[in-house]
Amino acid sequence: MDRVVVVGNGIAGLTAADTLREAGFDGELTVVGDEPHPAYSRPALSKALLLDGDDMTSHELPPTGHGAKELLGVRATGLDLDRRLVALDDGTALPYDRLVLATGSRARRLSDLPEEITLRGLDDALALRSRLASRPSVVVVGGGPLGMEIASGCLAAGCRVTLVSQGPPLILQLGAHLADVFVKAALDRGLTIVETEAARFERRGGEARVVLDDGTVLEAELLLSSVGDVPNTEWLADTGLVARGAVPVDSRGLVRPEVAAVGDLAAFPTPQGLRRIPLWSSAIEQAKAAARALVHGDDAPPLRFQPYFWTEQFGLNLKAVGHLPLEGEPTYVDGEPGGGPALMRWPHADGTGAAVALDYRVPIPRLRRMTRAVA
Repeated sequence: MDRVVVVGNGIAGLTAADTLREAGFDGELTVVGDEPHPAYSRPALSKALLLDGDDMTSHELPPTGHGAKELLGVRATGLDLDRRLVALDDGTALPYDRLVLATGSRARRLSDLPEEITLRGLDDALALRSRLASRPSVVVVGGGPLGMEIASGCLAAGCRVTLVSQGPPLILQLGAHLADVFVKAALDRGLTIVETEAARFERRGGEARVVLDDGTVLEAELLLSSVGDVPNTEWLADTGLVARGAVPVDSRGLVRPEVAAVGDLAAFPTPQGLRRIPLWSSAIEQAKAAARALVHGDDAPPLRFQPYFWTEQFGLNLKAVGHLPLEGEPTYVDGEPGGGPALMRWPHADGTGAAVALDYRVPIPRLRRMTRAVA
């Protein structure tokens, strides 16, 4: 194994490159990234970067130490598995002995209108930050964590914000109890929430607008959507590696002995079956397991993934370990119902549970311990 190519320079690709070196690979390492920027923290884009005044460093990561040749601003366009070549959009092809697929995903869109703004990459965040300076009126379509974080940032910037959600915001991701907490905080801060079965973007009379399923029209100076993501697998269309829009992998993150797939484009084994889990922590843990498997094969340990999710919005900070959403009411380990910092646990039938800290300072290892079965 003399040459390894990592296609993707997000946190999954970065972690894979670092772990390859830690696992003992000292050969030629090449990282391909379609953005011109060095790897950065994507979660910061909808949180600190929209709010931190003159501080423009919240998304920055420490300098890399993997010593790879980095090809940035270059996109992979094809893969020849038999010849072990990655084709690039500049006309060149990279040979490899081992390959990491880490091209992530892009924002799902509801239209092809340029007025529909999405927040996925650093350039998106910088453009949105610039536009918020004039305090425009805003409509955000999408009541998941990212949509709510964007709405929170826009409100904090002094904008009048309407959020369009298919049902109560956050209920599908967090469950009713925690969703209620965040919705109350959002309403208290001035967010307008509109629930609908469906919404679409359209242009009428030269102006873009959002139209709800009952015909209600919402107009604003800034129209944003946050309605999920689409894995970037089109460049793999002729490989036979893609199924149902993702790349299925084994318990170590391998598609084939010489090819790994990690991050948002990979579907890996979970207790609920093969699933994509497009979380920052998921990408990191997948990349570590897969890189070790490329170096050590079956001697490498399989992925033991435990979901970790966090969000900051409307003055609240939540950290959760375990599978979401959560049903029913929690047990309060510290704090109490009705507001204020709280440390909570949702028990499962097998004795394990999910642990949640809401505005409560607690180390992540303690949250993980709280998920274990109670004797």
